[in-house]
Amino acid sequence: MKSSCCFLLAFLTSAVLLAQNRDWTLSSGKVEKYTGIVVANGRIGILPDDKPFRTKSIILNNVYDKESPQGVSKILLGINFAQLGLEIDGERIDENNISDWRQTLDMKAARFTTQFTFKDKAKISYTIYALRNMQYSGYIDIQIHPLKNLELKAIGIIETPEEYHSPNSTFRVLQDLETTMPILQTVAESRLGRHIVSSSATFIWHGINSTRENQRPELVHEPVSSYENQLSFKKTLIKGKPFEFAWTGAVCSTQDFEDPQTESERFVIFNLLTPKKDLLQRHKMLWEELWKGDIVIEGNLQDQLDVRLALYHLYSFSRGDSDLSIAPMGLSSQNYNGHIFWDTELWMFPPLLMLNQDIARSLVNYRSDRLGKAKEKAINFGYKGAMFPWESDDTGEEATPAWALTGTFEHHITADVAIAFWNYYRVTQNKDWLKARGYPMLKEVADYWVSRSTLNEDGSYSIKNVVGANEFAPNVDDNAFTNGSAITALQYATEAAKTLGETTDPWWTNVASKIRILKFPDGTTKEHATYNGERIKQADVNLLTYPLDVVNDEETVLKDLKYYEPKLAEEGPAMAQSIFAVIYAQLGNAKEAYRLFRRSYEPNKRPPFGALAEAATSDNPYFATGAGGMLQVVLAGFGGLEITNEGIVQKNPILPKEWKSLTLKGVGPNRKTYTVK
Repeated sequence: MKSSCCFLLAFLTSAVLLAQNRDWTLSSGKVEKYTGIVVANGRIGILPDDKPFRTKSIILNNVYDKESPQGVSKILLGINFAQLGLEIDGERIDENNISDWRQTLDMKAARFTTQFTFKDKAKISYTIYALRNMQYSGYIDIQIHPLKNLELKAIGIIETPEEYHSPNSTFRVLQDLETTMPILQTVAESRLGRHIVSSSATFIWHGINSTRENQRPELVHEPVSSYENQLSFKKTLIKGKPFEFAWTGAVCSTQDFEDPQTESERFVIFNLLTPKKDLLQRHKMLWEELWKGDIVIEGNLQDQLDVRLALYHLYSFSRGDSDLSIAPMGLSSQNYNGHIFWDTELWMFPPLLMLNQDIARSLVNYRSDRLGKAKEKAINFGYKGAMFPWESDDTGEEATPAWALTGTFEHHITADVAIAFWNYYRVTQNKDWLKARGYPMLKEVADYWVSRSTLNEDGSYSIKNVVGANEFAPNVDDNAFTNGSAITALQYATEAAKTLGETTDPWWTNVASKIRILKFPDGTTKEHATYNGERIKQADVNLLTYPLDVVNDEETVLKDLKYYEPKLAEEGPAMAQSIFAVIYAQLGNAKEAYRLFRRSYEPNKRPPFGALAEAATSDNPYFATGAGGMLQVVLAGFGGLEITNEGIVQKNPILPKEWKSLTLKGVGPNRKTYTVK
């Protein structure tokens, strides 16, 4: 009887663990059209491939060089240390001689595992980590289960992208007393020579003293070319006796280090000489800390996975200790040149502010650190205060290509930054930060909008010649969202001044109260002065309801929703649907909110893991902006969370019939839990 009880307990425990794991993992076999899911740590992003032991790229956060002699800045691909090759009995493993292919993303532990069978000779798996604790490095853990006696050759590869030049590829064995440290390394210049980038890597053998040269397999340096640097070893494997080893690498640049060559070696040496258990446990602990801010959906597994994947990406693309921001595609690609847009402040920042104030602080500090350049831009364009670039890079100067009118005329970004700053204070109530960073920013932004506004004959103010959120309409006057965000920024500057006991500028209140919000004869909000029902790229007018609360009477809110939703272009980005969904949820219409929630991302999912493209008609994942939008539907829509002067409060949550419950964990500085049933 006792053994039966133990068996039943073990079975139930296993079933519970399996059910929990289903909420955290995405798996797939071979598919015809493949979009990988990046593993990232806020500094580097490693994008796996659907070919054995290959990765497509490594992306470096905040490391830029000009894309061309006459171009703008573009984020750099890292020198790719995350490549491997494997030969068994002299035959190279590739996609043509394997079976049982399976790839799994474990979002909870932030690891990506590939497993397959090589002929009838071996079962193989390997797991990729972008180490959260070692932010410039990655780790690939390999396991081989021989089905026969066999001869193994493992090849570690550093691959230099073609955009680099003058690569110097070497192999050295460093030594301190009896400790030997083999280092494969490539150092090269970025596209136009702005940066030196160094990538170092080495093998690690578990269970033996890999630091003593006479106890490890013999390493052979095999430079294929200056752009492909290889290190290999051979080993005889015995049937039924598993063999484990690892390949670790790091990539550093002169953006972050005076001596990236030596620093990349130090990261690799640390990983080499730190026990695997300790190294990976620290990575796991840091991710456990991140997941204290979580969203739990009961009753719909697919929605749970979709939402978790969105949150996983925002956590992966950011760090609370970096004072860096997030590009629209995060660390998954070089799309949009890796520049920083309003995508951060309006779309990704709000969910992160609710669930992780450390990361939120980095995002606002990124802008604060570039306030000087924003003030210079305002002067250069004849305005006062601070004027932020539409596309920003490490410098804080305008990084938009000159041909794009958005860079010269899409000015609402300056208000978006200010709104994020005041909301950060409202959630954290950190007056020291407000005094040192928040209010200086809000004051300069308010001065900008006063100088940017034009007095009309009737005493009202207009903001003329702008590109609004709807970028299909360039160079228009009195754009709804631009005007509404300017009003909000001016009001927030006044509130911040009063909070700190500073003297308020009466012009801030005067201009804010008189900026035009145009209407059609029936009371529907008019997108801009000459708008006449044309299709729109994304929500503009509706942003005045959420998140701005400038238009808040229910009759107008509904008119605006019904008028503008049918005008959305299919090729527009996903976020507009998210805004409509939030507003419907706040109005108490769960059915419409859920319809638009799913529509905000479902057509944009790409196989096999559900990576989000920017639009239903595009193929450029991963779109972190869309992830931010869908998360706001859950938090601010269904969850009813609202950022107020008293912090985060819950107002009128609503549950779609497709869910049994919604639990929001780790909300705000006090890590509160809210449950909706």
